[in-house]
Amino acid sequence: MSANVEKTPHAAVILIIDDTPANVAMLADYLDDLGLRVVVAQDGEEGLGRAEFVKPDLILLDVMMPGMDGFETCRRLKMSEAVRDIPVIFMTALTDTQSVVKGFKVGGVDYVTKPVQIEEVWARVKTHLDLRAMHQQLTQQNQVLRQEMEIRLETEEALRKLSAEQQLLIAKLQAAHDQLLQSEKMASLGQLAAGIAHEINNPIGFVNSNMGSLQNYFETLFAALDACEQVVAESPNSTQIVARFAQVKEESEIDFLKQDIVDLMKESRDGLKRVKDIVQSLKDFSHVGEANWQDADLHHGLDSTLNIVNNEIKYKADVVKQYGQLPLVRCLASQLNQVFMNLLINAAHAIKERGTITVRTGVVNDWVWVEICDTGAGIPEDIMNRIFEPFFTTKPVGSGTGLGLSLSYGIVRKHGGRIEVRSELNKGSSFTVHLPVNPANPG
Repeated sequence: MSANVEKTPHAAVILIIDDTPANVAMLADYLDDLGLRVVVAQDGEEGLGRAEFVKPDLILLDVMMPGMDGFETCRRLKMSEAVRDIPVIFMTALTDTQSVVKGFKVGGVDYVTKPVQIEEVWARVKTHLDLRAMHQQLTQQNQVLRQEMEIRLETEEALRKLSAEQQLLIAKLQAAHDQLLQSEKMASLGQLAAGIAHEINNPIGFVNSNMGSLQNYFETLFAALDACEQVVAESPNSTQIVARFAQVKEESEIDFLKQDIVDLMKESRDGLKRVKDIVQSLKDFSHVGEANWQDADLHHGLDSTLNIVNNEIKYKADVVKQYGQLPLVRCLASQLNQVFMNLLINAAHAIKERGTITVRTGVVNDWVWVEICDTGAGIPEDIMNRIFEPFFTTKPVGSGTGLGLSLSYGIVRKHGGRIEVRSELNKGSSFTVHLPVNPANPG
């Protein structure tokens, strides 16, 4: 150990999450010599469990790991109330700007480059341990000041300053929460990218195919016309010309080509319109650039969302729309579209073979409702009260994050609304979103 290294004033607990034994051994030995307690995990899943159980003071997290990488591990750590405040320092060989920015976006406070320099690791660890200690000290002081507020009026000004700092912290936490919602929205869009590409590629494919056929048809037509011209030039009388022309016309299927060219052009126009509709629906769904509360048409949002998730639904269910007369609703349209998307995809996944998804809407007094029903397998009663829990899912491992309904519940609550669920095994489920037309204190 270097002679100029200062030990920590207390035995802080450091959690190292790294799948490389050599790195872990080197860091663990060094930090242990400095008087720190070291806990080790070899992958992201193990690291999440250790963090919840040990509650370390700081986490050293490798980025490149099999299975769950460091970025995803950090993102999930920051979603847990118990460990979200623990500082995370990334250890990575990825030094490009995009990777560094991504690390900070998911909640990291610092990073060291690999191969690690042990003195640099210690300097950064000590800095963030000191910052964490200062934060904990400020929190403790705040508690003491609140307890003594009635008998120590002279501390009122100091308390006001501390309260302002707390408000700033709350604002930062709210911003982080909003960022998480946006991140989950982008993740959901990423999962649908393959389906959207499929929807776009199909019409483009048959448009291209039709255009190729059109080219061949026209070549045939021109060849037939050339043949007719040659016949006219070579035939000595009109009787022979008519007979020969009739033969050429029959062999070239001129009448068929005339009709089929019209059909091909119509199909091509329909295909291009489908492309345009899909792209427009994607824009409407995401509401790019619209981050403020505004009056929105929920039917328009439902239609654009149905178009976006069409590839997820069309092979499993027929969609029946039973829309009522809805007023414009004050809302964050893109977030409500995400709720509709999650409910529609879940409805499709609940149907094993072929079924029906029914979308109904209506209004009661100053509240609107959107109901999405399916004829799927239904939800067992023993898990009904858990479906909105984060990370709870009945899907196979790797097929779902368990965040869709949890995020949907949070978005609806943010709008001052509620979600009601009805389900019957082997008959289907119904999710009804109730929203105030003008929520109190939006934002």
